[in-house]
Amino acid sequence: MDKTSVIFGNPIDPKTVKKAEKSKAKFLKKFGDDTKKEYHLGLQPIDEIKEIKIQNLVLADKPLELPDNAVIVGNIRMGFGHYRIAMAIASCAQALGRTPIWMDLASFDATGSKMIRSQNDLYSLGSKLSQKSKLFNKLVWDPMNCEGFKKITYNAADQKNSELLKPLYHDLPKDVPYIGTHVWPSQGAVHAGLTHVVNAIPDNWPMGLHLAEGSIHAVQTPFAYLGYKKLNGFAKKPLKPIPDGDLKLVGHYIDHELVENVEHDCAKRVERLDSGAPIRFLMTVGGAGAGGDLYLAMTKHLLPYVKAGKAELWINFGDHLTMWDVFKKNMPEIEKKAKTYFDDYKGLSDWAETLDAPSKGGVTVFCNKNIFEAVYSTNLLMRKADVLITKPSELAFYPVPKLMMRHIGGHEVYGAIYAREMGDSTFECETPAALCDMIDTLLNDKAILRQLCKRIVELKNFGVYNGGYEVVKLAIAGK
Repeated sequence: MDKTSVIFGNPIDPKTVKKAEKSKAKFLKKFGDDTKKEYHLGLQPIDEIKEIKIQNLVLADKPLELPDNAVIVGNIRMGFGHYRIAMAIASCAQALGRTPIWMDLASFDATGSKMIRSQNDLYSLGSKLSQKSKLFNKLVWDPMNCEGFKKITYNAADQKNSELLKPLYHDLPKDVPYIGTHVWPSQGAVHAGLTHVVNAIPDNWPMGLHLAEGSIHAVQTPFAYLGYKKLNGFAKKPLKPIPDGDLKLVGHYIDHELVENVEHDCAKRVERLDSGAPIRFLMTVGGAGAGGDLYLAMTKHLLPYVKAGKAELWINFGDHLTMWDVFKKNMPEIEKKAKTYFDDYKGLSDWAETLDAPSKGGVTVFCNKNIFEAVYSTNLLMRKADVLITKPSELAFYPVPKLMMRHIGGHEVYGAIYAREMGDSTFECETPAALCDMIDTLLNDKAILRQLCKRIVELKNFGVYNGGYEVVKLAIAGK
């Protein structure tokens, strides 16, 4: 099934095709050729997240037996973003009466999985370098994420490399509903002959990177829809568009628990504003720890407000404590003031359940080595927070008032632009001074938070946050 030399009827030049073939050959040489191997898969419960009953696919000795109502959520670990989207879709599948099945393509001992992990290592290195070097970010990282990944020729190499994933799909029924929250799982499923594949595209900036011809491409915004429909800017000359049945505008990928509680959570935020309670800020340091200088500046700025009872600060350090060590070094006083939940997800969850009532303020920090707990901790706390402080990644689409940090990679700029235009977020604040000024504004002019909450409820009523349900329905129906 050749998806490299022609993409949506657009021929790819021979030089690019040859380069793609060399890329696949390089991974085969490095990690071994398992293209003839028949991998078997089994089910293992993911018990960490009580809100979603997820079964995880793991390697097994005998063929897989799936429940009749299964929906496969294909994903990879690349930061927290693709995992968070996968959890949202699994949550919506469960709400629609389906059994969500988790398939992390990077988690297996297989050639395709090793290829993904090696690619992810390179991406993580680039992301970290972009935070340390403004010159690298300006000359390499931003242009590559914004324009390099945009070209349709970039998709050719990914399509060829994703052929290596095919053996992992051996046990899956061809007509099983399958949703990929990264393009590689979607491409792998198509190469394996699956017929009900939805490619849940994560960003607002259209890129050739995210194409998986043979799947239904789901996008969250009208801007992304038109950009993908026209393959706008994917080549120097106009391209043949994506056919009608291959592209759908679905809305934001949001967990069922968050969508169904929008009115309640926003009402509680307004209630806290009316009562003069401390404004709750939730920082998402996440899995990569990028933007450390910004987090430090904001925390130092917020501590006097916390001491005065005007603010409350919660920090999710993801699945590592490296940044917590940096915080303690730069702000020794924070260790004595902070309440901690380290590898205590149950304690954090129990505490979160009390937060509809007035809380005692202060600083709370949490971290979980288990990635499911680390990612879902933000979900637990964002329902109870008044302001989510985040970079414009997948969280730019979530139904909570957002203070938008500096982007990491040029493609994220368009998530920030979209969120501010939709009205449930501030504009992107790129410097420590700009972020601290916005914090002052939110604390001293509460009309802004009232408006953000009002707008979130309006967006829910418009169906903007229903994308998770819609992609599940698309996968069940197929083309």
